[in-house]
Amino acid sequence: MTQKSPVESLIQLSAFDPVSREDPHARMKPLREQCPVWRDETAKTWVVSRYADVRAIVSDNTLWRNGINAEEGSFARLLVNQEKLDLPPGERQSILTMDDPDHARIRTPLAKALYARVAKARPKIDAIVKETLDGVAGKKSFDLIEDVAIPIPIITIARILGVDDARLGEFRHWSEGAILALNPVRTPAETAHMEASNAALDAYFTELMAERRAKPQDDLVSDMVALQAAGAPLSDIELKINLLALLIGGNLTTTDLIGNGVRLLLLHPAEREKLAANAALAPQAVEEILRYEGPVDITGRVLSGERELGGCPMHKGQSVMVVLRSANRDPDIFERPDAFDITRKAVPHMSFGGGTHICIGAPLARMEGIAFFSVFFQRFPTLKLVDEAPQWRTLPFFRGLERLMVEV
Repeated sequence: MTQKSPVESLIQLSAFDPVSREDPHARMKPLREQCPVWRDETAKTWVVSRYADVRAIVSDNTLWRNGINAEEGSFARLLVNQEKLDLPPGERQSILTMDDPDHARIRTPLAKALYARVAKARPKIDAIVKETLDGVAGKKSFDLIEDVAIPIPIITIARILGVDDARLGEFRHWSEGAILALNPVRTPAETAHMEASNAALDAYFTELMAERRAKPQDDLVSDMVALQAAGAPLSDIELKINLLALLIGGNLTTTDLIGNGVRLLLLHPAEREKLAANAALAPQAVEEILRYEGPVDITGRVLSGERELGGCPMHKGQSVMVVLRSANRDPDIFERPDAFDITRKAVPHMSFGGGTHICIGAPLARMEGIAFFSVFFQRFPTLKLVDEAPQWRTLPFFRGLERLMVEV
């Protein structure tokens, strides 16, 4: 930390900042080059942006994830719901921000059931992709986000959970409302939609769990209540909180994976032609999309002890935000980091984080992305962007499009 930081605040690295919203790397690249370990004193947060440092931090399972352990006034502490501190950890937050032993207690049975479902979900996802693309076939133009990228992940998780197809419309409405929890500048109407959606989803999951206990089906909710019955130490409240977290985290980020990826491939016709000619490149294309224009900017940890990084002394209880997006463009790791190349030699990107808190939905997101990009440009070989500037969301620390108009 020998040089002055080229950014003044952590917020300048988010979509709240017009420069970062247009091109996040306009801020992140100078920060990584000039001040890769930087302290935002206003936010009381360390900001780390080099790949090696980012990977070391997210892989260190001795660090805390829960912001309640962070110093007062820090960015991580501000994200803690102060109204629920009297509740047990599992009843006030999901595994996303939970520490052991509760994190392992809840994540272990959930991951076991989810990964078993994902392992056999490809035919189901292929069918969802086909029916979604059939819905826009024949249109001269359409909004890829609204008509394709939003419904695919919502329908996918609905069918994995066991939601009745007759209620998919309600489920999508509730899911889109729940996602508003990620927006700190909601309007009063959006807050009302979010609260009503959360209440409706809680009631629906309660109903669905009772139905599956009485009559199990071939779905994730049946799997989870069966694990509970077999002794998994997981309450109904904890299960519902984490099913909701799967919806919020998985739906938004997979929508962005699809939307960002289609835009990139349309902007890079040589890469699109490679994929259209060889569907077997879809897994590599998905990994390059995640590296080059991933959905998530940052993740955080709280220091559980004293340490030094980049010559900077760090103290117990201090908040650390790692810039995943910056790590994914680090020239020390990636050759030609600013080039989009779907045949790039595989180097693990940081878009799903790491360690015990690596994104639990990563296998499902990858499978959805591969299923989609395996067929999309074969179905729409002449697709092109409508001539308009990209409309990036202002959701802080996420990267996705409000809409993406395309024409055949």
